[in-house]
This record gives sequence, structure tokens and C-alpha cells, in this order.
Amino acid sequence: QVQLVESGGGLVQAGGSLRLSCAASGSFFSINAMGWYRQAPGKQRELVATISRGGSANYADSVKGRFTISRENAKNTVYLQMNSLKPEDTAVYLCNAEIADLLAIMRDYWGQGTQVTVSS
Repeated sequence: QVQLVESGGGLVQAGGSLRLSCAASGSFFSINAMGWYRQAPGKQRELVATISRGGSANYADSVKGRFTISRENAKNTVYLQMNSLKPEDTAVYLCNAEIADLLAIMRDYWGQGTQVTVSS
């Protein structure tokens, strides 16, 4: 059973920083792209950042220059360093990964989410 487990959320003041982590566990063949999404109350889920297996990153315009996504393939882990946080960054942050199972069938997996709250 493949699982994505996030950690690192919490409460921070505006201008502060947080680092999110997401580790994939279980039996699988490989991990392709990984990423972070967020969903605020009453809003649709939105892309925050994605990163390819080779390290190419893509960011939402709203977080460019403030957030950095990275990954450690050997640890099956993706990170999101969030700096200069704003109250509008408040949301549940969800990890996503494209994972090939032991039959090499690629599927989309989601973590359970971690709450990030930025106070003004």
C-alpha cells in the first residue's frame, strides 16, 4: 500500500517561514513528478508547485520568489520551503505524487494534508 505522509504544517505569523515534507512509503517501482497543492476554506484546490524526477520545478504565480520545492529521490521525499508567508497562504497543503506500482502502472496519490495557518 503506497502512502504519502506530510509533516511540517503549523501556525506562523505573516512574514515567517515553514518547511513542509512529504514522504512516500510502501512498495512501488518509481516516483515520477511530485508536487504540492493547497485548498483554502470555500475555495477550489490549486497548484502550488511541482517538481519532476529530474528536478525541474514549476510554481504558481502567487508563490514565485517565496516558495521553493525540492526533492530527495533516495528518500522518496519532496519538500516545500515557504518564506515570506502571507495570510492568504492559509490553507490545507496536500502532497501529490505520480507513482508507478510494482506492475509499472502509474497512479496519482495524495497525502492527507497538513494545515498551514498564517496570522496577520
